[in-house]
Amino acid sequence: MASTTSTNSLPLKDRVAIVTGSSRGIGRVIATHLAGLGAKLVINYTSSADQADLVATQINSLYPGDSPRAVAVKADVSDPAQVKLLFDSAEQAFGSPIHILVNSAGVLDPKYPKIADTALEDFDRIFSVNTRGAFLCAKEAANRLKRGGGGRIILLSSSMAAALRPGFGAYAASKAAVEAMVKILAKELKGTGITANCVAPGPIATEMFFAGKSEEVVQRCIDESPHNRLGQSEDVAPVVGFLASDASEWVNGQTIRVNGGYV
Repeated sequence: MASTTSTNSLPLKDRVAIVTGSSRGIGRVIATHLAGLGAKLVINYTSSADQADLVATQINSLYPGDSPRAVAVKADVSDPAQVKLLFDSAEQAFGSPIHILVNSAGVLDPKYPKIADTALEDFDRIFSVNTRGAFLCAKEAANRLKRGGGGRIILLSSSMAAALRPGFGAYAASKAAVEAMVKILAKELKGTGITANCVAPGPIATEMFFAGKSEEVVQRCIDESPHNRLGQSEDVAPVVGFLASDASEWVNGQTIRVNGGYV
């Protein structure tokens, strides 16, 4: 059964969470939300050091006088040595086992090419970050997250893996692979108390979403939504927060599509 700690005002109190790709976009809002639930955060970034430091500073400012509640750690999720270092850094920063992994790092091709026109280099880059990165982070988490309760692996996928729109061939395939992997991972973690799930946002108003899209294409996405708007990162973060908590224990091996009815 889920623990009664899930009813507390701080359901993630002092649990250590790594959020990859959290210097900006959806990852940033997820990290801030988890901190608000009491978690200690590792803000992972690849190149945006200033932005990552700012997120960590903002979180730490919420807890004046407390030891740091958030640290920024640079790591390329597609590099196994750097992923290991990311987890090492989390343990060292807080002197605690890691409870939660949220893999939010991701890329897409803003040219939105047909499969026939997709450059192999772009295909490899997308799979390197989106699929290999998710695999490496999930693998490390499966070996290192706290056993016996509270361990949570949450991989961000995309509703494009279900919408299957032209121009997203490599991207949708990279995310569909992650959704397949998480179902198997959940079964393989039997007996550990660790759950593994995907969160699959629809169109969310982030820098990555707007890249390469005309106003017409953006408006089409808005028109396709039953809510007649783009999603916001704040629509996604509470779902991740729930999956990170004890209350979500019976949700395992699932893909939660957070898209307002887009698909």
